[in-house]
Amino acid sequence: MIVPRFVLAAPSSGSGKTTLAVGLMSAFAEQMTVQAYKVGPDYIDPGYHTAATGRPSRNLDTWMVSTERVKELFSWGQHGAEISIIEGVMGLYDGYDGRTESGSTAEVSKLLSAPVVLVIDAGSMARSAGAVALGFRQFDLQLDLAGVILNNVAGTAHAQWLTEAIQSVGLQVLGCVPSSQSLRVPERHLGLYTAGERSTATHQFIEAARNVIHQYVDLSALEAIARAAPDIPVMRQPTYKKPTTRIAVARDEAFCFYYEDNFELLREAGAELVFFSPLHGQALPVGVNGLYLGGGYPELYAAQLADNKSMRASLKSAITNGIPTYAECGGLMSLTEYFVDEYGAEFPMMGILPGFTQLTDKLKMGYREVVSLQSNPLLDKDEKARGHEFHYSNWLRPKESNNFAYAIQPRPGGEPQSEGFLKQNLLASYVHLHFASNPNLARNFVRVCQNLTNYHK
Repeated sequence: MIVPRFVLAAPSSGSGKTTLAVGLMSAFAEQMTVQAYKVGPDYIDPGYHTAATGRPSRNLDTWMVSTERVKELFSWGQHGAEISIIEGVMGLYDGYDGRTESGSTAEVSKLLSAPVVLVIDAGSMARSAGAVALGFRQFDLQLDLAGVILNNVAGTAHAQWLTEAIQSVGLQVLGCVPSSQSLRVPERHLGLYTAGERSTATHQFIEAARNVIHQYVDLSALEAIARAAPDIPVMRQPTYKKPTTRIAVARDEAFCFYYEDNFELLREAGAELVFFSPLHGQALPVGVNGLYLGGGYPELYAAQLADNKSMRASLKSAITNGIPTYAECGGLMSLTEYFVDEYGAEFPMMGILPGFTQLTDKLKMGYREVVSLQSNPLLDKDEKARGHEFHYSNWLRPKESNNFAYAIQPRPGGEPQSEGFLKQNLLASYVHLHFASNPNLARNFVRVCQNLTNYHK
């Protein structure tokens, strides 16, 4: 399979990688069909990718998903695309731990035989940029480091020194991008804004990033690098049969964190997905027999969610009457009795899970491997799956509430921890599961939903 492709990586987070990736995707999308990917467990960057290319961006993660499945999922996204641009995560070699390349951008790059373009934040260096580039190339000689884009360049003289330093170690300079605060994705206390929250600002940001790419980056040289990538084997494509069940998926500004491949796997298992908005809708869609409440930022829309009494009542009625429900992170928060924001204000939620969630200033994040403590809508007892956590809230549940769904497998030297909530057909957890980590996840959920055909009429 001929797939022109390259990976955009960096020595560390904060190098400007996402800004340049979005600009490159948008610039190439003016000429050809671009498929975007993001290495690692990230939802926000793929939202900007999708806005820039007009195609859903997909995640590639070699810790959560086996290497063969990662190659397969990469292949799934290729249909109809003319070039693939893969944005890395953190630093090029950063992953699950410090001993191996597991979960790193480098591992994905080698797995897909994709050349790497390194973005170096050169704002506080000159000739030293050559040492950085050389070190990253020499650290793993199996990696194809094809070129460098220099970011935060101060001016013409600075660009010349940097270029001479990079070229002296035998690497190609593909662009020197000047410093520009206007090209930074706006942040708040919870992280970056999502692409869907501020559509006008998002399009303005993408346009500005694209213009900078056209002015300062050699797109022809980048395309040549992408086209020089070796052919890769053709992998199995998804096979769809006639849907046997309808699953409602919450999707709006408050609930927007989903892996695109989770949707793909549910459809392959026989689900028709019906998207609805807990913020703006009045009731759960009719004719559905399953419910998927994903993550997002419900804390930012707590007042609107609380005011939408009609939707809250509709969802609560369906869940308490047994519709199979999978809720993760933000979905879990919406199921509790109430939410407490950073100012101490309380907002009523659905009142299905005991206790309440409260915003904190401490981020809880990381990869998670879960073991099911008992059979649930996604997993049989003792089955494993992988995912990640990323949240600034805590669930304060009553001590007597011991309906735990999972045991989280510890890192070496640690102890397993109980996580989540399970009651009949309701499974809720802070962990975002990647359905490709276990082929039974999507199949089991669809099967459970099939047993309640047209439950919500």
